[in-house]
Amino acid sequence: MSRVNNNVAAKKRRKKYLKAAKGYYGARGNLYRSARQAVEKGWLYAYRDRKNRKREFRKLWIIRINAAVRLQGLTYSSFINGLNKAEIDLDRKALAFLAMNDPQAFNELCETVKKVL
Repeated sequence: MSRVNNNVAAKKRRKKYLKAAKGYYGARGNLYRSARQAVEKGWLYAYRDRKNRKREFRKLWIIRINAAVRLQGLTYSSFINGLNKAEIDLDRKALAFLAMNDPQAFNELCETVKKVL
């Protein structure tokens, strides 16, 4: 039986990790083993934080909506309840954008909600 070497595939696999670790400090960017560990940990963080980013943005939008709504004499929960009763389908991202960038339109929404409540 002839001997088979794995040079091409092994080099490709190692290059993949070292390329992904480009810019890492010290051995983490140069040595295969520590580069692989650092890159795989980074991939775990990236996967986890793609989920966390969605949570964080939703929290931010709710904070902005709440701040704008309290200036109108409402609470966040009553505002959302009023929007549902008035059958206004705007998501929190759009509401937060209105609260920050178009206070006039947001105030009109608040007045509509006050009429429904």
